[in-house]
Amino acid sequence: MYSSNVTRRALGAAAMALFFATAAFAQTPPTRIRGQIEKVDGSMVTVKARDGSMMDVKLADNARIMAFVKASPADIKPNSYVGVTAMPEADGTQKAIAVHIFLEGQRGTGEGFRQWDLRPNSTMTNANVESKVASVDGDVVMVKYKDGEKKVIVSKETPVVAYTPGEMSEVKPGAQIIIFAAQKQADGTYTAPAINVGRGVTPPM
Repeated sequence: MYSSNVTRRALGAAAMALFFATAAFAQTPPTRIRGQIEKVDGSMVTVKARDGSMMDVKLADNARIMAFVKASPADIKPNSYVGVTAMPEADGTQKAIAVHIFLEGQRGTGEGFRQWDLRPNSTMTNANVESKVASVDGDVVMVKYKDGEKKVIVSKETPVVAYTPGEMSEVKPGAQIIIFAAQKQADGTYTAPAINVGRGVTPPM
């Protein structure tokens, strides 16, 4: 009887440990992957990340393929919906280090202000362009989101790209990509519902 009870308790503890481990794994935050595609095997994409590591990513069967094309600060217009990668300045402004312009159908995507991982202390603001005024330091762009607004300085040298629909044929070796929401699996690979490919550009964000 004692042995049976011990076995049941041990199995119960193991089951609970597995449950909590699984729950914790399921709550792992998404990973952003930047780099160059090295190999494509069906829906499995091998990416050489910016730190030199190799990452295997399985794209969803209905993966959304988007492309980035070169744009310029002149393409940032009032009422554009944009993503601004920036470094905060001492005066509270955001100095843009990259801007991506969303398609109208993507309006509202990731709206808000948050920390970003492109550089230490960098930020990301997805918001609507309220106004744009030229200055000696570059364009002063006011962007507004549901919880606030930011004053952004966009210089003539700031990399700017725009979204456009992509095709699976663009997911090929040599392509520069960024995946915003990869999910790490137990075997060390990743899954992703979407991939963004640079069409002649490196995604700057």
